Amino acid sequence: MVIRNKLFNARIAATGVALSVLGSAAVIAANQEEMGAAAGAGLLPPNARAGECYAKVMVPAVYKTVDEKILVADASQKIEIIPAKFEWTEVRVPVQQESEKLVAVPAKFETVEEKVETEAAHTEWRLGPGAKAKAASGQMVTAALALGLPKIANPEQCFNEFYQPAQFKTETEKLLKKAASEDITTSEPEFEWVEEKVLVKEAAVELVEVPAQYDVITEKVLESPAYTTWKKGRGLNEKVDNATGEIMCLVEVPAKYKTLEKRVLKTPVSIKKVEIPAEYKTVKVKKLVKPAQEQRTAIQAEYQTVEKRKKVSDATLSWEMEGAAGTGKATGKTLCLAAVPAKYKTIKKQVIKEKATIEKVAVPAEIKTVRMSKLVAPPSEKRIPIPAKHQIMPKRSKVSGARLEWHPVLCETNTTRELVMQIQGALEKAGFNPGTPDGALGNATMRAIDAYQRKHNLPHGGLTLQTIEKLGIKVGG
Repeated sequence: MVIRNKLFNARIAATGVALSVLGSAAVIAANQEEMGAAAGAGLLPPNARAGECYAKVMVPAVYKTVDEKILVADASQKIEIIPAKFEWTEVRVPVQQESEKLVAVPAKFETVEEKVETEAAHTEWRLGPGAKAKAASGQMVTAALALGLPKIANPEQCFNEFYQPAQFKTETEKLLKKAASEDITTSEPEFEWVEEKVLVKEAAVELVEVPAQYDVITEKVLESPAYTTWKKGRGLNEKVDNATGEIMCLVEVPAKYKTLEKRVLKTPVSIKKVEIPAEYKTVKVKKLVKPAQEQRTAIQAEYQTVEKRKKVSDATLSWEMEGAAGTGKATGKTLCLAAVPAKYKTIKKQVIKEKATIEKVAVPAEIKTVRMSKLVAPPSEKRIPIPAKHQIMPKRSKVSGARLEWHPVLCETNTTRELVMQIQGALEKAGFNPGTPDGALGNATMRAIDAYQRKHNLPHGGLTLQTIEKLGIKVGG
């Protein structure tokens, strides 16, 4: 009873795996209540029949195609232009209207004299007094202003330049002639040859694998559980089949066991450490007995006395008003502010005596006979309506989405090798490679079935009866 319940619970949990509705009447009766609850919850297929296998397969989405009328060009109009109509006629037209001609009478002028200023009165710096002194350069005036020449002065004032040379004094100073230093002498190092034992290879540890050890034991395992079933005959527990009238006996079928050999681990694989000793070698070595040495002797610095001429003050230039005493010696340069009068020139110019005028002269009109194209009917338009254009386009819309459903399938319980070979032949004929046609539902065959189902929009996830019928195979025929 415990084994039966475990098997039933495992079937409910594996909802994505094919289920076989087989077994003794006693087992089915014992689990009838539980299976009914599971079917109601969607864990088992509803209305399952004995001897059939079921699996939850993916039913693809269902689409429908409808024709949709699509506007490809709006309704419009075509316009035809009807040109205007003309006819020829003779008319008298004025080619030149009556008008007036304007005649210009030029202005009259007279000549007069006028005194104009050609140069304004101003002041300028000159190199001395008097009208004959030369004008000073702008560079000289700028330098003099920077050295004390007043920016504002009265005309005819003069200023003299004074120069004061730089002032120096002589001093003595003790300067370094040669810096202090050291005198260094050295001696060579001393060596002797000795024999020494040196390490050429360090000690190490090598890891060696010790393989696992196993024992072979036998174990008795349950192949099929005991169950009860109805058989024809007579016995203590019996009933009458209402359909056939036969006597049916409830008999117990014992459990079947199988003896298996098992290889069990006795000792697991392990690692053994093996010590590898160090290796040494005797070599001749040149060993230092006395290192190189140095001896330092201090050398004093040397000094010298020199004379230095230091500047006390810079040379200076200054400007003072004429007659005033200045610092230093006069350089002989003089700047005087001179007043320059304005300059005038007499010119002759023509002025208007009488302004220019306009006289009007009458011009008669001119008439001419010409041929003229006269408008009889103006241009017009004719509008022709153009209907809209439509195109019928197939439109694919979803009717229902993909879903998981219980479907009858073929499995080991309800199929034969001959039927599987028929399916493999039909798949190969349809262009799907099922592998070797051996009558077994192997990986290659199931991949070919899945590809066939997806191409024909069939439920996929198992070998359904609907797929077999689509392949043209009749189950049980």
